Amino acid sequence: MELRQLRYFIGVAEAGSLLKASARLHIAQPALGQQMAALEGELGARLFVRSSRGMSLTEAGTAFLDHARIVLADVERARSVVKDTSAIPSGDVVIGLTNTIALAATVPIVLACRERLPQVRLRVVEAYSGHLREWLQSGRLDLAFLFGDTEDPALIKRPLLEEPLALVTDTRGPRLPSRISLARAARHPLVLPSPEHGLRRIIDEACAAQGLVPNVVAEIDSLPSVMRAVEAGIGSTILSLGSVAEGVESGRMRAATINDTSMLRRVVIAASVTRPGTNASRAVGDVASDVVKQKVLAGDWPGRWIGA
Repeated sequence: MELRQLRYFIGVAEAGSLLKASARLHIAQPALGQQMAALEGELGARLFVRSSRGMSLTEAGTAFLDHARIVLADVERARSVVKDTSAIPSGDVVIGLTNTIALAATVPIVLACRERLPQVRLRVVEAYSGHLREWLQSGRLDLAFLFGDTEDPALIKRPLLEEPLALVTDTRGPRLPSRISLARAARHPLVLPSPEHGLRRIIDEACAAQGLVPNVVAEIDSLPSVMRAVEAGIGSTILSLGSVAEGVESGRMRAATINDTSMLRRVVIAASVTRPGTNASRAVGDVASDVVKQKVLAGDWPGRWIGA
């Protein structure tokens, strides 16, 4: 199997036909077809369904596509690593942000990278922390902001900050104090993510330690939908203060810090142990960390900076 076959395969998969792919890849259509047939023969599986409308991926082809992209990304990383590390950082970097961190950090990180790293092409992926961890391991991400600094043999983690969690309500009820006990917060009708979610595990474990049962009225695994449910008066929720700062400042929501040491969430920046970083990815990691640090020190991101 050759690298060019993987590039051709990805090109055909994205174009949807040999005709379109041959024009994009600058290779004759018959030769491209032969390369795809040879690849299928080597793998012992059909990668495409061929029809008069073009070529679509089979189930095997869809599975192989992810691996082909990872292999080529690793090759590009290897090329970047052997370049002079004193050179100006350049190339593609993919960084993952959790949903709550994305609200506070996406725009500042993108702006800072454009200003300080003009030759880096940054792509931001937003997802739940569990997905980000899997994508780091598979090579789909270069870096990711995650929660929790427990030891993980697959990842290199650098702690950045501890952020407090808060009870978040709509503006219909009475005003909240600046701080509230976990017991009082747990009595509110709550809209929370499902138990598999990292934030929910923090809440459930903290409540269980005090013999509390949170009053969960709905489970929603979508941060925008949780926010809309709170604004609609369906219930309150528990989130980091930084993720709801805009809503509180605009008067759409109210928030009270939960006065309990177990209701703190540690934010880390992580990379894969098995996939060495490039000059560009290290530079992006440094810029992103600095952006978060400045926001914390300025009070724009409620929390305590614990990074270097």
